[in-house]
Amino acid sequence: IGYWLRKLSNAVSSAFAERLAAHDVSVPQWVVLRALFDHESLPLKEIVARVEVDQGSLSRMVDRLIDRGWVQRVADAADRRAVAISLTKAGRSLVPKLAAEADRNEEVFFSGLPAAERERFLRTIRKLLVLNESDDSSPVA
Repeated sequence: IGYWLRKLSNAVSSAFAERLAAHDVSVPQWVVLRALFDHESLPLKEIVARVEVDQGSLSRMVDRLIDRGWVQRVADAADRRAVAISLTKAGRSLVPKLAAEADRNEEVFFSGLPAAERERFLRTIRKLLVLNESDDSSPVA
């Protein structure tokens, strides 16, 4: 089952990567942008925990997202040494467009399944994550 889940995940992700490429965004960048969308700002360590990437890779990605004008570093008012990451206005307006691409990708990819079967499939995936004490609260799930 794990093999088939991995193949499915890779196929869905590859199709999504093609859609994101039209916006010059990678899947890992999308995950970071989406994680930030629901928050005013997040410390780097919190983003690391949410997107499950090492801090060095995330720091480099944040630098690229800053260069693109989609995120910014903001000083913590309570602790000047602490820095958080937030979306810029441009980043905040980009995320819904990318989310629409994610929705279209899922619709196309899973269109062969009736809606009820899709719902059962999603419930089963989430149940397995909970039963195995894995994080099922991903911002892009």
